[in-house]
Amino acid sequence: MSTLDPVDSFLFSLSRAFCSPLAVFVQIQGCLICLLLAFGWACAAYVRNREIKRMKDSMQRGNSFAFLCHDITELEHSNQLKRPSVSVVMPLKGFGEHNLHNWRSQITSLYGGPLEFLFIVESTDDPAYRAVSMLLSELKDEVDAKVVVAGLSTTCSQKIHNQLVGVEKMHKDSKYVLFLDDDVRLHPGSIGALTAEMEKNPDIFIQTGYPLDLPSGSLGSYCIYEYHMPCSMGFATGGRTFFLWGGCMMMHADDFRLDRYGVVTGLKNGGYSDDMTLAAIAGAHKRLITSPPVAVFPHPLASDLSFSRYWNYLRKQTFVLESYTTKVNWIMNRALFTTHCYLSWGFVTPYFMAIVHITAALRMYIKGYSIEETTFTFGGLKLVSCLAACTLIELLSMWNLTRIEVHLCNMLSPEAPKLSLASYNWGLVFIAILVDNFLYPISAFRSHFTQSINWSGIRYHLKDGKIFKIERSKDMGPVYTDLGGKHLGKKGAPPKLSFLSSLARSLAQWRQPKKYDS
Repeated sequence: MSTLDPVDSFLFSLSRAFCSPLAVFVQIQGCLICLLLAFGWACAAYVRNREIKRMKDSMQRGNSFAFLCHDITELEHSNQLKRPSVSVVMPLKGFGEHNLHNWRSQITSLYGGPLEFLFIVESTDDPAYRAVSMLLSELKDEVDAKVVVAGLSTTCSQKIHNQLVGVEKMHKDSKYVLFLDDDVRLHPGSIGALTAEMEKNPDIFIQTGYPLDLPSGSLGSYCIYEYHMPCSMGFATGGRTFFLWGGCMMMHADDFRLDRYGVVTGLKNGGYSDDMTLAAIAGAHKRLITSPPVAVFPHPLASDLSFSRYWNYLRKQTFVLESYTTKVNWIMNRALFTTHCYLSWGFVTPYFMAIVHITAALRMYIKGYSIEETTFTFGGLKLVSCLAACTLIELLSMWNLTRIEVHLCNMLSPEAPKLSLASYNWGLVFIAILVDNFLYPISAFRSHFTQSINWSGIRYHLKDGKIFKIERSKDMGPVYTDLGGKHLGKKGAPPKLSFLSSLARSLAQWRQPKKYDS
């Protein structure tokens, strides 16, 4: 009979402990989270696939322009003349590898009504200013577009400040205003589809959409793809939703001109996140937010997107839960904070337990231990098998939704380079799922205890859910943005910290929040 190694003894005891009723509950809970995600993505895939079938049916009836509208009579000149005027406001920050392609997709829209584009920059020193100015000089006779210098924000985030300046500068006859992030790649018929829905239902407060991330191959890019995927099911409703994405928001222009529901006041006075603030206003006034099934946009991620840039992005995403406009909004954000943290670690923990079960089984087999010599139980392997099956179902559902959205995007942009699933590494997707869910609570608690964030070289401080202090420094913040890898035009920036260094400094700041300034 072989002697039981102390390490093996501990491992077998740990495996047995992970078969206790509480541990079994945690592992079954992980399986249920996998199945719930799979179900949500299956529902989202159904909505997107239904739109694909509608487009195919329209094409079979002879409509070669189904990617623009289902009824070809809508393209008649008399109907195009009735289209309402739209102002597209795009706050810019930096210039990266995908910007020119994205801007071209936005300003070459096939919308038939009056359309103007306002590119808003903080200053002429922003690299985006020169790049977009050159693009517009090439197309000056083809589009109604201009660059507006907004200046520095003093009471809200720079992005919100740029958006509000754009609203002030939009044409007085514009009926709708469409806010777009500069990393959104529009389809030719996107503006027309959003406008048509607004015309059909005047009760719509905001129309929104959601990005389809195109990972560049790095783990950081897959973590961002995985972070966005659970949210995507909330936008694939084909109609009413409670979610709002700031990268694409169409609203009534008069809501800003007249400050209805306090949209301008809420954004201008301490607003940090445009979408969270407007979603809170919509909820408080029971206003309608919708997301049409065609509002899914390719979102190529930077080819050099590092893990540290993913961490910076995650920090900004968790920080939005610290901003709020009302007491009810604060309660909802706390509920989201608690639920997300619980589910994230509740999702990851079973995989740690599974590793222990598998390692214990392998050690018993390799060392030739008998069951009598150990405290090992095969119940752990049954739980591992259950978790593996649920994980496979989850990944298949995730793959299916991505496949359908890729197909839908290809149909909506028939002349654009075809998107493909071939570049997706599903092994990295699985690793990203674990990494992202493990780090989310860490980032969320970090945001809660510091109440400040560095966004593209600007540090915002919150008090009572609103920005009360803004710090700017030429040496503060990154040289590149997180997702698009856009150069921010900074000089003399400090060397980029590794992810571990960044995380270490983040943890250290929990004890000394006032000393952290970079």
